[in-house]
Amino acid sequence: MAKLAFLGLGVMGYPMAGHLQAAGHQVTVYNRTTAKAEKWVAERGGSMAETPGEAAEGADFVMACVGNDDDLRSVCLGAEGAFPAMAKGSVFVDHTTVSAQITRELYQQAQERGFAFVDAPISGGQAGAENAALSIMCGGDAQAYDAAEPVMATYAKMCRRIGDSGAGQMTKMCNQIAIAGVLQGLSESLHFAQKAGLDGRAVVEVISQGAAGSWQMENRHGTMLDDEFEHGFAVDWMRKDLGICLAAGDELGASMPITALIDQFYKDVQAMGGGRWDTSSLIKRLQALA
Repeated sequence: MAKLAFLGLGVMGYPMAGHLQAAGHQVTVYNRTTAKAEKWVAERGGSMAETPGEAAEGADFVMACVGNDDDLRSVCLGAEGAFPAMAKGSVFVDHTTVSAQITRELYQQAQERGFAFVDAPISGGQAGAENAALSIMCGGDAQAYDAAEPVMATYAKMCRRIGDSGAGQMTKMCNQIAIAGVLQGLSESLHFAQKAGLDGRAVVEVISQGAAGSWQMENRHGTMLDDEFEHGFAVDWMRKDLGICLAAGDELGASMPITALIDQFYKDVQAMGGGRWDTSSLIKRLQALA
């Protein structure tokens, strides 16, 4: 069992840290909102720290799951950040979806300070975090990944090193690009069924068993048909992720016209007041246009 720090107790980090504590690890949590950390300790045990540095001090592994590039830089390198407190030979595991640029920057900083850095963005949503069924795509040195993988396995159904530093984040971009396209297609399919006067659930029961089937269809069609969008991954966060994808695409010379278009569709959803709706709310835009 390891001594761990977990930085960030959002909808993903809260249950992930809980799985680590339940597995017998010694977990210290940090969250920008202290009340949430206090609640976590009251429910799960473990301990809390007032700063990222305090949480990271003496830890074998420091896990982070925060909001964006700026949040990650802050908990790592900001005032009372984790990096100055980390022991040589320890491992920092970043579960945040951020740009590959900041990942490589922090990897270099970690190397200079004598500890390892693994970029390990996650997919599977809140349900995946709560059920310890996340898919984790990793980048970084093989030795660091091998050390961290048994810890990540506590909340993963799939965990794999894709390549060197940044490869995990680039793979997460592939994930978000694919999800955006699938959700737009599913939204159009269900919208078409509604306009045609068909029973959407009956349609999905049939087509989901063929080539049209997907995780999104299986898990989101019912709530989409019921006009329920108060769960899952928020549109605001998806736009953040797609912005990262499109910037990386420009840098790489990759053509992603569908991704760029759907990013604008999500912008429309935000303008409708749906920034906190989950990503399947693309269907709301179609219904508003009809």
